[in-house]
Amino acid sequence: MRNPLIPGFHPDPSVCRIGDEYYIATSTFEYLPGIRIFRSRDLENVELAGHVAVRDGQVGAVGVPTGGGVWAPTIRHHGDKVWLVVPDMMGTGRGNVLFTADSPEGPWSDGVVMDVFGIDPDIAWDEDGVCYVTMSGLGVNDDGTIVHLGITQVRFDPETGKALSEPRSIWSGTGGMFPEAPHLYHIGDWWYLLIAEGGTERGHSASIARSASPEGPFEGFEGNPLVTARGTDRAVQNTGHGDLVQRPDGSWAMVLLGTRPRSSTRAFAPLGRETYLTPVAWGEDGWPRVEPVLLGDRRDVVERDYVFPADGPAALDGFDGDVIAVRAFPRDVADLDARPGWARLEGRGAGMEDEHPVFLGVRQVTEASEIEVVLDVSAGRGGISMRYDEDSHLDVDADAESVTMTMTARGLQQSWTRPRAETGSVVRLRIVADPPAVGVVTAGASCDRLRGEVFDEGGWAEIAGVDGAFLSSDFCESFTGRVVGPYARHGVVDVERIRYAGQDILR
Repeated sequence: MRNPLIPGFHPDPSVCRIGDEYYIATSTFEYLPGIRIFRSRDLENVELAGHVAVRDGQVGAVGVPTGGGVWAPTIRHHGDKVWLVVPDMMGTGRGNVLFTADSPEGPWSDGVVMDVFGIDPDIAWDEDGVCYVTMSGLGVNDDGTIVHLGITQVRFDPETGKALSEPRSIWSGTGGMFPEAPHLYHIGDWWYLLIAEGGTERGHSASIARSASPEGPFEGFEGNPLVTARGTDRAVQNTGHGDLVQRPDGSWAMVLLGTRPRSSTRAFAPLGRETYLTPVAWGEDGWPRVEPVLLGDRRDVVERDYVFPADGPAALDGFDGDVIAVRAFPRDVADLDARPGWARLEGRGAGMEDEHPVFLGVRQVTEASEIEVVLDVSAGRGGISMRYDEDSHLDVDADAESVTMTMTARGLQQSWTRPRAETGSVVRLRIVADPPAVGVVTAGASCDRLRGEVFDEGGWAEIAGVDGAFLSSDFCESFTGRVVGPYARHGVVDVERIRYAGQDILR
């Protein structure tokens, strides 16, 4: 099994099957384009099919704080439409939104704002066509503070977005914190309610209950949690937030999120939450059993050149579908017409500490990686950045004379500067991630070592190296992952290409 199924920052997966094809939706938070849709015929090989949010106004990411935006989608096929419900939360977010399309590849609708108060909504229909939205419910106290209500449910009109009943509490798990990510299924004679609980950290898990009615009452499975990695030494941790799907041969599987923490205490997960797959078997008692989530045999060498403009089925507005921007679309950040074959970035006097950096990024998807940018800095200053958020990022910044590497970790900064021996307008910069050797225990070993380098005098020269733990989901307490690419600080910076090369480490 090729696990992770979708490597890198791809959390909160939801899956639906249409004929012999599977479609998986994942969270994108403050990055655009929003809500990635992947396609697979075998749940082994996966390709990007498109995005839901590709137009202004579909989601409110432009003003959301870190940790806000769109997360925890549910994708379903019902009737002649594909349906996707998702929270678009905080700041300028729209609330919970229902999108529809004739095909998962899109185009998707502008979305209907849902009259429900909660997060992680699920959508399901009974045999009479009654629609239910089940969510991790929220309420408001008299003093204005928000309170979590556990898993709640309403009857729902998907055409208007209106709730047709008051929210009522249903089964909220085994007592773990933050019951969330509910999914409701009608399988055989039962309605099953799958939820996540325990938080998305090391205590994460998935639990299940069932009822003869979609409205309950629900009885929990004595074998809960269905899946968790807590208290184990597995390479994949934080497993939970799952969604069930049936394969064409009749067998079942679950897509779910997990992390790959490293270091001597497995304390830091540099790539953030990724999408995994694990087999599911149904017992004679009508309850599912989920196998532990194991690291698979994905050891492919990943090599990719991102050039401008991009073409092909995954391209959007001239940008490869892997290229993303922070609280903006790539088309809003870079000009592809000013210099044919290059992406022009115009700095605004601020760097990656800005909430709207002039930045194009791709996800780090392998543990060992080298991400390089080729820039023309004759009329400006810019470089390459590895970003978790505006408070935590590693920047390699250049102009025609010098290169400076700066590590920002929750506001603390340290910089190193190196003059360029080969001064000129075009500069090659890269960030290298070196994970520790497998099976070698070293005091203080981290998840990886990050190096900033410049191509100078015919070879790569190191500027400095830093502990990669400062850019991990655990240190940053982030829901996203590492995103790496070029940025502009001052003036005009032209980007010829982004090169990605990497491979996972056997362990």
